[in-house]
Order: sequence, then structure tokens, then C-alpha cells
Amino acid sequence: MPYKVVIIGAGFAGLSAAKELSKYDEFNVVLIDRNNYHTFFPLLYQVAAAELESEEITSPLRGLMRRNRRCSVMMCDVKDIDCTSKILHTDGPDVRYDYLVLAMGSTTNYFGTPGAEQFAFPLKSLDDAVQLRSRILSCFEEASLYSDVHPTVYPNVSDDDKDDRFGKLTNIIIVGGGANGVEFAGALMELVRTSICKDFPEFNKGTVKITLLEAAPNLLSGFPAPLAQYTKERLEKMGVNVRLNAAVAEITPNGVILKDGTFLPSATVVWTAGVKSAPLAAATGFASGRAGRINVLPTLQVPEQPEIFVAGDLSLPEQAGKVPPLNIPPMVAPNAIQQGILTAKNLRRLVQKQKLLPFAYHDKGSMAVVGRGAAAVRVGKRTFTGSFAWLMWLAVHLTYLVGFRNRLMVMFNWAWGYFFAERSVRLIFRRWK
Repeated sequence: MPYKVVIIGAGFAGLSAAKELSKYDEFNVVLIDRNNYHTFFPLLYQVAAAELESEEITSPLRGLMRRNRRCSVMMCDVKDIDCTSKILHTDGPDVRYDYLVLAMGSTTNYFGTPGAEQFAFPLKSLDDAVQLRSRILSCFEEASLYSDVHPTVYPNVSDDDKDDRFGKLTNIIIVGGGANGVEFAGALMELVRTSICKDFPEFNKGTVKITLLEAAPNLLSGFPAPLAQYTKERLEKMGVNVRLNAAVAEITPNGVILKDGTFLPSATVVWTAGVKSAPLAAATGFASGRAGRINVLPTLQVPEQPEIFVAGDLSLPEQAGKVPPLNIPPMVAPNAIQQGILTAKNLRRLVQKQKLLPFAYHDKGSMAVVGRGAAAVRVGKRTFTGSFAWLMWLAVHLTYLVGFRNRLMVMFNWAWGYFFAERSVRLIFRRWK
């Protein structure tokens, strides 16, 4: 009788574990997710910047697992885990398991900043990206009403009030100078310089202001200093206002207050400053560490719960001979994929009563694209910038992107944007007032 393995979460870790486990006759796999699709998160910001359609970075789970006969898919939301009875309580039927893999990923971390959760726009899910795109485009549409093209739209509003409203609507603030914030700032400025300037002739050069705030002294924490400096200079050359050592004290409906007391007016504040473990992680009651990640053994098992494995952003594995936080694997796709595959291999070793393998993260490097035709890339100890780095970035992301059709469509949209400087996904699905 095959063992029943339930995997919660269809991100990079969960999907990798499910595909690997499906190769083994010892298991029947159930993949659970609240959505019926897998999202390629590294390109999520391009949906928000009107560069890609949401369908181009997603793939239906049932289609992905169709050939894996030992794997079934359930679309439901897990509410609680009964480790004693080995039962998952969901918003649908309860689910029993013999072995459990927790791969729910991460969510936005606001670090307790007042007003951030209420007034800032996160960029952590497909819904976030579509909503953010609609918000930004809605602000541009409203700002055009306050321009000289429509001088009589608001006859009872003073010129000063019009200028204030226009300025707030056309000021976009991005909090967080990591890869996600840097890439979104560059993509957004490319959108403004191309399609927006063509669509809104009343917007003169420099009308739309994009500000990137980073609390640390440098962008791209974890990258070599020369790459961080290159990224800053490249963004500033594009027109992005980069402010370092700019810690946020509070976010209000009208803008951002920095810890030095400076107020930056804006109708759209985007939060890309950090992530933490998914809420279900805290509900398990397992010991956790930095960012709420669950402490696990080097084999990715929960201490005293050998039938439960944790993989991906949620996992904080011990590593012999190294002291935290130096050995903390980054919350990135390569780490999640490596942990998902090792989890599957260790599950098979566990049922075959073999020695389990410890996890060791293989750092393949890091990269961030900075607008069209430029990127910052580290591979081992070597660094690359400019167009060659950009081509490396394109190749890696197309390789990891799931689905041939998605690769084809993304490649076409990238080529279209590169050669014609045009964004075709300028759609508003929700209006704000």
C-alpha cells in the first residue's frame, strides 16, 4: 500500500517535491494549494509594470501534474494541522496523511511599520500585481484630469490644490531596495518613459517621479558592492530617485514619513521591503526563527516530528559547523527547488530505512535586471553588468519559467518591448477614487 504524502503549497518547493515524489512507486501524492495555478514569482513585478499578462507567468496545476499519475491536486485552504491524528483541517473536507510537506512559502513582512499594511501596496501575489497595475494606471488617468489639457474639469478647485493632487498622483514610492524593489523601479520607469509618455502627452519629461527608498547604506543587500553601486547609478540615470539610509517611520494615506521627519507625498506606496513565513507556520506551534521560518533538522524534518518536512521559504535548516544567521538559506527560487527535491529523496530514504541526506544550499549566484538592456549578475566570485548580464538574466528566467507556451509568450513580449518600446498590457481592472 503506497504511503500518502500531502504537500501544502504549490510554489517552487512544493511543485519540485511533488514532481520528484511522483517518480517513486512508494507514494501517492496530494498537492494542496488555495489557487489552481503555479506562479513564477521572479517575474511578478513585470505584471505590475504592465509588461506581461498574468497568464504568462502562471500555469494550471492540473495541467502540470497531468502526466504524474501518482499525484492528485486539491484546491482548498488549510486552516489547521492535527499532528497527533495526522489530519489537515481545510475549508473543505479534512485530509489524512502519512507524511506531510509544508511548503506554503512566505508573505509580506511590514516589520510593524505603522500604516504599512493599511496603506501600502504589497507585491507578493498575482492579485497584488494586477491590483497594483490598476492602481498606478488609475492614478495616471486621474492626474491627467488635473492637467492643462482639461482646465475646466474642476472649476471650483484652486490651482494650488490641483497642483498638489497632480503631484501626489504622479509620485510613486517604492519601499525596499532589494532585487524585487530594484527590478520594479526599473520596469516602472521604462513604462513611464515609453507607453505612458505616448498615452499622456500632457505629462512632460520628469512629470512622473519614482522614488526608491532603502533603509540600508546600499541597494541589493547580499550583492557585491560594485554591483550595488552599478545598480544605483543605472537607476539614477534612468530617472529614479534613489534614497539610501532612508528608513520609513510611518505610511499614511497621503504618503511616507521617514524617520528623519521628512514627508514624501504619494498616492501610491509600494512595499517590497521584506517577507516572512506564511501564517499557517505560526499555527503549527513548531519552533521558529528569523522571519518566522520553522526550525528544522539538516534533513529538513521537524524535530520530534520525523514524518513532517519543511521546504522553501518556510524552512530554516540547521547546518553542521555553521552558526546562524550566516548559514540561513536565502528565500529565493533556487533554494526552494533544491529543498523540494531533497525532501522527496529523503522521504524515499525514510521509508526504505536508509540514512537521510543533509541539506546544503548550492549558491548559483544572484541577479537583478535594471531596466531594458542592463542587469547586475554574480556567478560565484565573478560579476557581470550591462547588456551581457542582461542576456544572462533573460536566459536564466526563460529556463526556469514553467511551460513552453509561457516561455514563447514572455520571449515575444520582451522582444516587442525591446524593439518597439511599447507595453501592451495597460489595463485597469479596478478603479480608485
